[in-house]
This record gives sequence, C-alpha cells and structure tokens, in this order.
Amino acid sequence: MEVIKIIGIALIALIIIVLLKQYRPEFTIYISLLTGALILMLVMDKLTGIINLLQSLSNKASINTSFLLLLIKITGIAFLSEFAVSVCKDSGEAAIANKIEMGTKIIIISMSIPIISSLLEIILKILP
Repeated sequence: MEVIKIIGIALIALIIIVLLKQYRPEFTIYISLLTGALILMLVMDKLTGIINLLQSLSNKASINTSFLLLLIKITGIAFLSEFAVSVCKDSGEAAIANKIEMGTKIIIISMSIPIISSLLEIILKILP
C-alpha cells in the first residue's frame, strides 16, 4: 500500500512544516524538498516497471524505440518541471514558477518535433 505510505509521509511533513513555520520558516522549503524526494524514491520502482512494460510492448508491436524513449523523456521532463513549479509556488515565487513552465513547454515542443514530423509523413503517404 504505497498510497498510504505517500499520504503518511506527506501528512507528517505537513505537520512538521506547520510547526517549523512558527520558529524557523526558512527551513520549511527543505522539508518540502526532502518530502518530494522521498516520495519520488518510493515510486521509482513503479516507474521502472512502467518503462520496462512500455519497452516490451514496443518491441512486440515493432514500434520505433527512439520514439518511445523520446516520449519517456518528455514525460520525465513534465514530472520534474511540475515538481519544481510546485516548490517555487510553495516558496512564494510564482514568477519563477511561470518561467519554469514556459521553458519546459518550449523544450517539450522542441523534443516532440521528430514525432510530429513522422506523423505528418505518414499522413502524407496515406493521402492521395
């Protein structure tokens, strides 16, 4: 029951942050980062299982593995940027959070261009 562990860790961190905010508010960001890293470590084996499953399915379906790798990288970038944006917003830095969102969206679009161009080539082959 990983969900119970994640919720438990989050609630304990929340209590620590609320208590610590009264005396040492500058340390609350460290608790938040540590909590996020701990939760990420808890779900890392699930992520590797999902990646292995996707790789085996792509091998069976003869899907280009470079596209699959690209999609996994894009998903990882999206998860990491969401984590960074949340940390920035929790710290009261919404402007930096917005710039992270914009930058990662541009990176994701630029990384997806090979997939988009491949799809367009397939569509052009199908059309008369």
